[in-house]
Amino acid sequence: MNQHHSDTRKIDPTRGATLGDGSPNDQDRIEIGPTQLAMREWENAGLTLPNLANMRSFRHKRLTQHIVDRGYAGLLMFDPLNIRYATDSTNMQLWNTHNPFRAVLLCADGYMVIWDYKNSPFLSTFNPLVAEQRSGADLFYFDRGDKIDVAADTFANEVRILLEDHAGDNKQLAVDKVMMHGLRALEAQEFTIKDGEEVTEKSRSIKGPDEIHAMRCANHACQTAVKMMEDFARANVQNRQTSEDDIWAILHAENIRRGGEWIETRLLSSGPRTNPWFQECGPRITQPNEIISFDTDLLGAYGICIDISRSWWIGDQKPRPDMIYAMQHSVEHIQTNMAMLKPGVMIPDLTANCHRLDDKFQAQKYGCMMHGVGLCDEWPLVAYPDEAVAGAFDYPIEAGMVLCVEAAVGEVGGDFTIKLEDQVLITEDGYENLTTYEFDKALMGG
Repeated sequence: MNQHHSDTRKIDPTRGATLGDGSPNDQDRIEIGPTQLAMREWENAGLTLPNLANMRSFRHKRLTQHIVDRGYAGLLMFDPLNIRYATDSTNMQLWNTHNPFRAVLLCADGYMVIWDYKNSPFLSTFNPLVAEQRSGADLFYFDRGDKIDVAADTFANEVRILLEDHAGDNKQLAVDKVMMHGLRALEAQEFTIKDGEEVTEKSRSIKGPDEIHAMRCANHACQTAVKMMEDFARANVQNRQTSEDDIWAILHAENIRRGGEWIETRLLSSGPRTNPWFQECGPRITQPNEIISFDTDLLGAYGICIDISRSWWIGDQKPRPDMIYAMQHSVEHIQTNMAMLKPGVMIPDLTANCHRLDDKFQAQKYGCMMHGVGLCDEWPLVAYPDEAVAGAFDYPIEAGMVLCVEAAVGEVGGDFTIKLEDQVLITEDGYENLTTYEFDKALMGG
């Protein structure tokens, strides 16, 4: 498999008009980004920063080409992560997920318009690929009341005029996630609505060179934060006064300190609360000689998702033999499945040839064996054989994809679950495991 060779280019956040990633070094930039702490850590690690202008151009070209290849007039995006991909701009991202006030139209000729919050058009002006900033895409009831239809008609008319100017009489418009009144208004403008989510997921699935640099940086920051969370847990669990929330808060804080953005879930649990998996962290006081399992689901620096999982044994006793077996079985599972990864392998073949967990672990195995990752969990999904739907993912693995390889191993009615997940880059001739965080030595039988 390919190995990454570090770059020695200097990352000095105190010198020059721009930082190493091309963003302004003026302490007053519009786009959010990594902190000086992160920059110093990455320099010490010999990492190469992404060139943000090149990364944005790569994404813009991919999206535009996918529109052209399908014969669409344009792509209209409301999903805040698709908007981040298209423009690299943010605006109250979590609030935007349930109050969709932003939209981006990318025309087939590459012309791009953003509708942003009415008093914040400046949030995307740092990106010259965004040709216009407007407002008025907020088509939700809280904001528009009983006159959503009026706002939707106005918005849809703007879209029509833009597409007439940039795509002629082509009325095929891809849309990702649109509110009901918006869909009706677009259809009233005689657009044929196509699946925009398919366009964006396929576009986002292949990472360019600078996206991979960004992911390496985000990965380093995430694993540094995880180590600080582990150190805190090992130092404080023995006091019997430390809650799951106390431990989880360390990851949040250290992510933010390095310019990360948010964490999508609360998947950390301890002791018997690890089984069944997916219980979210809470006020339970962690106890010595128990397992703590977690899944980062972390949106880190540059908006890149680092989605890794580990299970730790914390205590002065040894874990039970069944815990050690489950851990070793989990490692075998993800490493065996990972070994199948290379360009050209069909996704259904990954499913058919996967490592099979023991019967006693089948009922509570994870929801998928692998999934894509970039700005969040992304296409494609690799299902287990008993959950695969014929024809849903008949595509090959390609170089530039990044996949998370998963395992959740615990018995029905048991008192623990082992959760493991590594993030893997598909290279030209195989794969590179980006996750270097060690497996717990005690649970591995050491």
